[in-house]
Amino acid sequence: MSGRNASCDTPADLSCPREAWGRPSPTQQHCTSPRCDLPGSAPLRVCFAPGRSFASTPATTALQDMAARKVAIIGAGASGLCALKCCLDEGLVPTCFERSGDIGGLWRFEERPEEGRASIYRSVIINTSKEMMCFSDFPIPEDFPNYMHNSKIMEYFRMYAQRFDLLRHIRFRTSVCHVSKRRNFAATGQWDVVTESEGKQEAAVFDGVLVCTGHHTEAHLPLSTFPGLEKFEGWYLHSRDYKSPQSFSGKQVVVVGTGNSGIDIAVELSHAAKQVFLSTKRGTWVLHRVADGGYPFDFSYLSRFMQLLHSLLPQNASSFFLERKLNTRFDHTLYGLQPRHRILDQHPTINDDLPNRIISGRVLVKPNIQEFTETSAIFEDGSREDIDAVVFATGYSFSFPFLEGCVKVVENQIPLYKFMFPPHLEKPTLAFIGLIQPLGAIMPISELQCRWATRVFKGT
Repeated sequence: MSGRNASCDTPADLSCPREAWGRPSPTQQHCTSPRCDLPGSAPLRVCFAPGRSFASTPATTALQDMAARKVAIIGAGASGLCALKCCLDEGLVPTCFERSGDIGGLWRFEERPEEGRASIYRSVIINTSKEMMCFSDFPIPEDFPNYMHNSKIMEYFRMYAQRFDLLRHIRFRTSVCHVSKRRNFAATGQWDVVTESEGKQEAAVFDGVLVCTGHHTEAHLPLSTFPGLEKFEGWYLHSRDYKSPQSFSGKQVVVVGTGNSGIDIAVELSHAAKQVFLSTKRGTWVLHRVADGGYPFDFSYLSRFMQLLHSLLPQNASSFFLERKLNTRFDHTLYGLQPRHRILDQHPTINDDLPNRIISGRVLVKPNIQEFTETSAIFEDGSREDIDAVVFATGYSFSFPFLEGCVKVVENQIPLYKFMFPPHLEKPTLAFIGLIQPLGAIMPISELQCRWATRVFKGT
């Protein structure tokens, strides 16, 4: 979360409750927050009165020097927008490079997938409630639904960008080609950043770099693990390229994968296709958006009390209670979805409609595909089904080719301190924002990461 403590002229510490966040009064006399003396967020205790100015001192000169530090932000999605806001809060000078022509990243729907940018289908609705996903200093309007369609999320992002005047710091249709250490990096921590726009390259020096490109840009399509696919006469695509169910009307379709995208697409296709088969290798636990009493699931269960409870209980005990709760709604074994792993061992799936589509026969759950023929798919249980199309919801991989060897991604893993900082750098002036898969909303986590990273860049 970010923002400022209502009783403090310095940035609020990361544990301040939401109720205390706000903007400081212009007539504030001094800092009174009891929480501003945490490590890494030492208070700037300066007294002032309206109409008076600071005298020129070494301390104010140092502050002016810090304010001139330039930060390159790569990507103008959810993480990039709050990175801009946090840089401005800390007096840094940010420049955001966005390769497309608009903000929003993952949440901006386009009819055609764009290279280097995440892509969603038209009907996508977020799996986290507005109460849990909003930025701390800009609540989502009360008249917005609890779970928002991607168009509503974009509307919120535009309101956020307008409220804090972020667009003037973004260079659209500008790709980042290279980010490399300067020769004196060990002393300065500075970076050479080469960008390209309209066929022209430009180089600039930055004191810090925030990578906000996300991890849903490169489709992971393991075709070699499906023998016979090369002779399949139907068509196949990755979920990244799926947009709407119209072209699948009256077809027999198999969806491979039971992550959020796979199950969402299977449910949507079941209203148009002749038959949908959902192929799963190891099953999945299915959460639902609507909890007891009709409240959002994350709002009800992702709380400090629940976190305390989980910390006190052995993980197997917590898993047992959660699994029993989910099986009360529908028996995962009876529906063919019982996974081999415990619920807390892997990221669960969120969908409210899947049980209804299974019990009505519109979605048939199948095991992993053993092989394809010209017109059918043979599953590991020996069953064979005629197939017209295949949707591979097999996830994503990520890489950072512009970083020129500064980081190395191995099997979708990258060593980062606190999921942010490459530990081998001489200076902590490079940070990754939002490169995690949380159980819950990414926006508040990205905001916390941005607040920390910008303070590190500033040296406070």
